[in-house]
Amino acid sequence: MEPGSVPISSEEKMMRTQVGIVGAGPAGLMLAHLLHLQGIESVIIEARSRQYIEERVRAGVLEQGTVDILNRTGIGERMRKEGLLHHGIEIGFQEKRHRIDMTDLTGKAVVVYGQHEVVKDLVNARLGSGGKIVFNVEQVSIHRLNDEHPVIHFSENGTLEQLHCDYIAGCDGFHGICRQSIPEGALTVYDRIYPFAWLGILADAPPSQEELVYANHERGFALYSMRSPKVTRLYLQCDPAEDIANWSDDRIWSELLTRLIGVDGWQPNQGPILQKSVTPMRSFVVEPMQYGRLFLAGDSAHIVPPTGAKGMNLAIADVRVLAHGLAAYYKSGNSETLAAYSETCLRRVWKVQRFSWWMTSILHRFPDANSFDQRRQTAELDYVTSSEAGARSLAENYVGLPLNLANELAG
Repeated sequence: MEPGSVPISSEEKMMRTQVGIVGAGPAGLMLAHLLHLQGIESVIIEARSRQYIEERVRAGVLEQGTVDILNRTGIGERMRKEGLLHHGIEIGFQEKRHRIDMTDLTGKAVVVYGQHEVVKDLVNARLGSGGKIVFNVEQVSIHRLNDEHPVIHFSENGTLEQLHCDYIAGCDGFHGICRQSIPEGALTVYDRIYPFAWLGILADAPPSQEELVYANHERGFALYSMRSPKVTRLYLQCDPAEDIANWSDDRIWSELLTRLIGVDGWQPNQGPILQKSVTPMRSFVVEPMQYGRLFLAGDSAHIVPPTGAKGMNLAIADVRVLAHGLAAYYKSGNSETLAAYSETCLRRVWKVQRFSWWMTSILHRFPDANSFDQRRQTAELDYVTSSEAGARSLAENYVGLPLNLANELAG
């Protein structure tokens, strides 16, 4: 047996691939799809079932760049039919709504299309092309990250397996094992916990208007959104320790109407609440986003507050950079682009963190804010909604900053 190799017992199976991907969320699935288009082999392992990942409802505002890459790589057909194209957003404060026309300001737009729908489309494409996804795995661990051939150990249906690969992509989320497998001290962690959370609901009610409304109110932030032509998605700022059991449907609707109704009388349509939950808010980044032959992508490397609608978009941007670097390596043996993965991603990550923090800071009521802070916040909202320069900056960030990858695959 060669030095540093992993012994294989008679009860273990061994597989070999070029890129081992841990996690079948948008990041892992999109990475596998991009690699497939370049002729690069990969295997995805996922701790949950296919049904679970396809039904796990998450936010779904897609930046222009995310829409473009889905279309260019053959994944966008259902999105084009069912997604809701949005050319602007509205910001409400002091009982008035102000529209930011993103398309007029930037020439771009966003599409509302649920994350679980993107996952369904990517899973179908993956399995339809003969790609491998191993669901319901257990006992996942990763080894030999500094060797030429790192190894992923896992159990499938009680059988221990080893996946030998050239590189590992850690796309397994904030609580996944990949980041935790990096030696202590190798990463610098930046973390911020916000003093509020979002109480979110899905309502069986058709949207009462076509664009999102972000509302700053003396009782706290509220957001009107949608998931489909028949289902509305709404959020309320609340305490992080809030017990969802204390929020009856009537109480939720009463609070939403209080915070969203303006002088023009507009209000969201009401209907049965299909789902409700409380989501804490935080900002989180680790640097670097790579260690040896392991590359972190998506929530395993960073978390943003949902105010700017950036979570999935940032994950997709990460794997576009990673796929670009891997393609260059396998095509020519040049590893410079791959070695720059973390630096390239982090430039965009921190810009997105800045925007998400800024959106959060101007729209939410902070517990320790005084009258000066509140007047300054109102002035910021007034500037953004009355200045073309201010509105353009918001719109540019909201529709998505450019990735600028030279010679990125076109599908």
